[in-house]
Amino acid sequence: MQLRFGLTLALSAFSLAGCSSMGISNGSLDYKNTTTLEPLKYPEGSMVRPATPLYPAPTIDPLAIEHAPQLENKRGNRFALPRPDKAQENTAADTQQDSTNIGRPQLVRDGNQNPLLKIDGNSATIWQYTLATLSSLNHSIVGQSKNRYEVTIKIDQQIYVLRLSSVGTSNNLAVFNADNSFADKEKAAELLTQIYQNWPA
Repeated sequence: MQLRFGLTLALSAFSLAGCSSMGISNGSLDYKNTTTLEPLKYPEGSMVRPATPLYPAPTIDPLAIEHAPQLENKRGNRFALPRPDKAQENTAADTQQDSTNIGRPQLVRDGNQNPLLKIDGNSATIWQYTLATLSSLNHSIVGQSKNRYEVTIKIDQQIYVLRLSSVGTSNNLAVFNADNSFADKEKAAELLTQIYQNWPA
């Protein structure tokens, strides 16, 4: 009875520990021992279609192989990716916190003197603030794009398109006519000033 219990306990411990901790190779590093094969040869005089490899093997410089990172465990018998550094984890967390920080809007003009509202920060959050501001201004929203940050509004029986475009962390809010041309500079400046003055953040 005790022998059976001991054997069961030993098998349970072995299965919980797993093969990886016992140093058993699983063949994940076999690619390092590959050899180059000659092209397939056909008997003389046979008629065959030309065979082109579906996935041709790339030619790799031996120097690149020599300096490649060693993606294996401590024992060197299984493939293993390196764990991320704590510094990288902290940087990712800082980036995530920065994504919620939104700068104050700035009224600027482009090279053609078209008014723009420049806002630094996360585009999705800025767009939420923009929609909240439009709602507080009681401008009637006619339509909203599902694929990009764009909304169609109606002001004094005139249709305008308000569009947010981003480059990196810098975002520009611009006013367009329905035909995609820039809206009248005075009307656009008036709308953007209203958004600037009622910005919720």
